[in-house]
Amino acid sequence: MRIEKSVAFVTGANRGLGREFTRALLEGGAAKVYGGARDPHTITEPGVVPVALDITDPGAVAAAAALAGDVTLLINNAGTSSGGSLLTASDSDRIRSDFNTNVFGTADVARAFAPILGANGGGAMLNVLSALSFVTLPAAAGYSASKAAAWSLTNALRLALLSQGTQVVALHVGFMDTDMVAHLAVPKIDPRIVAQAALNGIEDGRHEVLADDTSRVFKNALSGDLSVAYPALVTA
Repeated sequence: MRIEKSVAFVTGANRGLGREFTRALLEGGAAKVYGGARDPHTITEPGVVPVALDITDPGAVAAAAALAGDVTLLINNAGTSSGGSLLTASDSDRIRSDFNTNVFGTADVARAFAPILGANGGGAMLNVLSALSFVTLPAAAGYSASKAAAWSLTNALRLALLSQGTQVVALHVGFMDTDMVAHLAVPKIDPRIVAQAALNGIEDGRHEVLADDTSRVFKNALSGDLSVAYPALVTA
């Protein structure tokens, strides 16, 4: 599909990658861009229509879909990372939070907007995932597991929505220069580059966008021995 003249809805649009998506969509000629956030007053980008949306609240999801019945492009960007460890009992609530947002919240938004996309000609849905959809880190085990589940969910949505002509795209990326990983001293990609790469992928009809070297390396590692992704196993 074309970004020009599309009507887009971006979840988690008040900061980071979500805000860059709204900017790139408007620059690309989108006819209308809705921006969803728990506090709609935090949507300050000129030209973006603010919508109150907590994707873990089914009532809020239904209300957003009812408001935005003209959407042709859904960007499932809202996500969270708690840093929960699987071996720490006190972290169980953090892991549940990751799944409630990254998996169940994403699924609820997809379910609510799928018939809208179908009614408006098919359109496209893009789910923001992660390079950690492919591999995991012990300190981010809950997040990694939730993003792996969201990747599987995305693949299922692609097949389920094929008959109505909806393009479903998975976006994978490593560390971005956003608030979520501001505390980490690691190389980070500009979210503006990621947003534009994702929109280019949509226009090119792709099913998956690997936005940086990290996501490409980790995806390739899936076809190798486990030690490729987890070098520690070599000496274990």
